[in-house]
Amino acid sequence: MSLQGFLLKQYASWKLRNLPPERRELMTTLVSKNPELFKKIGEEIERRKKGGESETRAAIEVMKKYRAELAPLLTR
Repeated sequence: MSLQGFLLKQYASWKLRNLPPERRELMTTLVSKNPELFKKIGEEIERRKKGGESETRAAIEVMKKYRAELAPLLTR
């Protein structure tokens, strides 16, 4: 694992610290499969939040938008 991959996994674990361990592991695995996609998703959620949208609503809408890119990550 590269240093960037390690740091990304540590950051994801910290951000997801309130999730149960098995969910946290699933999410960190998904992020490590395509970090650029998740970076793009995170940035878009932040933009929408700054625009006044709730975090939950922003996340749902952004995840819908990237559904096609997320689906293959879940089936690997």
